[in-house]
Amino acid sequence: MGRTAADVETFDVIILGAGINGAGLFRDLCLQGLKCLIVDKADFGSGTSAAPSRLIHGGIKYLETGELGLVAQSTLERNLLLRNAPHCVEPLATFIPAFSLAKGAWAAFRTLLGSTTAPRSRGALLIKIGLALYDLYGARHRVMPRHRFMLRRRALAEMPEITPRIVAGGIYYDARISRPERLVWELVRDGLDACPQARAMNCTTLVDREEGVLRLRAADGGERRVRAATVVNGAGPWIDHVNAALGVAGKLIGGTKGSHILLRHPDLVKSLKGRMIYFEADDGRICLVYDYLGLALVGSTDTKADDPDTVRCEEDEIDYFLASLRSLLPALPFGREQIVYAYSGIRPLPASDASNPGLISRDHSAPVAEPAAGRPFAVISLVGGKWTTFRGFSEEVADTILARLGRDRTASTQMLPIGGGRGFPTDEAARRAWISRRASESGLPAARIAALLARYGTTADAILAHIHSGGDAPLSHVEDYGRAEIDWIARSEMVVHLADIVMRRTTLAIEGKLTEEGLEEIAAVAAEALGWDEARRAQEVAAVAGRLTAVNRVHL
Repeated sequence: MGRTAADVETFDVIILGAGINGAGLFRDLCLQGLKCLIVDKADFGSGTSAAPSRLIHGGIKYLETGELGLVAQSTLERNLLLRNAPHCVEPLATFIPAFSLAKGAWAAFRTLLGSTTAPRSRGALLIKIGLALYDLYGARHRVMPRHRFMLRRRALAEMPEITPRIVAGGIYYDARISRPERLVWELVRDGLDACPQARAMNCTTLVDREEGVLRLRAADGGERRVRAATVVNGAGPWIDHVNAALGVAGKLIGGTKGSHILLRHPDLVKSLKGRMIYFEADDGRICLVYDYLGLALVGSTDTKADDPDTVRCEEDEIDYFLASLRSLLPALPFGREQIVYAYSGIRPLPASDASNPGLISRDHSAPVAEPAAGRPFAVISLVGGKWTTFRGFSEEVADTILARLGRDRTASTQMLPIGGGRGFPTDEAARRAWISRRASESGLPAARIAALLARYGTTADAILAHIHSGGDAPLSHVEDYGRAEIDWIARSEMVVHLADIVMRRTTLAIEGKLTEEGLEEIAAVAAEALGWDEARRAQEVAAVAGRLTAVNRVHL
């Protein structure tokens, strides 16, 4: 029998790619009552969105490239995320050292005028001016203090491990995100909750296109035929590939590679005093190091690259990071044996002929390919952008789509909490009260409640209810995690693979908490929850172990 129109489900909008931009747009459109479908070939937030510097920042470095509008938007969105996602976004004091008094001023001026050579030195004068501007742009919905600037003696008193070569330093405030992959999932979940007709599909590929109908194939082999008047390409570094499959020609993406490593280095973490050091390496490139969940996160490289399927942190990048740290913090030892985890991703930046990858704009755009012969739907591509600005980008694109559909915006996301940020206790007294009440109700230790709150925000309430029904037996080989916690994630959060649990719904992998025994134990819980047989369970364990070893430098 031939297929009929009844086999095809119609949506208002189909979004291909469930990274941070796609997920943010999905939530926004669902809140407006649009019937949306979001599809990802892997898991939600598993591509470039899983490989950031884990910062929510206003982009102080964009001041020197003259992207003042981007700085204004980024500082606003940073402040909003501190309010809307307090369960995983928190302030981060940042120390920026200066190694000269006035160098770089002329080069910075030339860059503002359009030079394609970035300043190779940023002296104290330039940094002081930049920090003052940064405070000015961050004034809207301000939630953090203004900067402080100090000369050498006071700066060394603040950060005594830093090289005495500095002549001054400043302390300003940005933010870090502890669980970016989980926040992507929460955006998708919020969208589904806002619109019961909406659908989300992970591990689902676009097989082909027949005029206006897209054929999708899920991991279990099931197929679905869908259509919409508007298709959004949110595939990040894969945008050009997906556009070709949709019948849209052209090159939009010219990505750059960013790599990071995490070190188990208690002395370094202690010396940071909870701050990030945002510093100029010896070759003029910008690097950073800060405390991420008790480890030292070091990044980031910025080199042209365009193959997201094979990207990984290479040996020469590790050499660069370690050499930069030794130069910055000469009293501390650094070596490969301290590496707990490494990761890398391709930034989906706009195609550019800039000679320096650091000068490629981090701004975003959403070009529209109008319907054409054989393709009766418009394609909107989400080009560029960065983690911090996803909400504003999503709002802009959602307004474009609403206008095309003749619809009005009915809900704003500007002050809307995300996922476990709803009702999150934001001061210490409220946090103690939240934990105390639930410890009393559940009989669980306050420390256990506190750990769940830190990991999941107020979503911890649902996990606590699940624990209440089945007990809180701890995992034997994974410190501070329970079987019921993993079971709830597997059953409730659209998990398809073991990697979804250990790399995205939790931070088990990146924190270096996994051993062979622990991975086997988590897989056993997932297998029971998801109905995997022994062959599937073993396959999932082998896949995760293989990736962690080959790509992330994890030694189980």
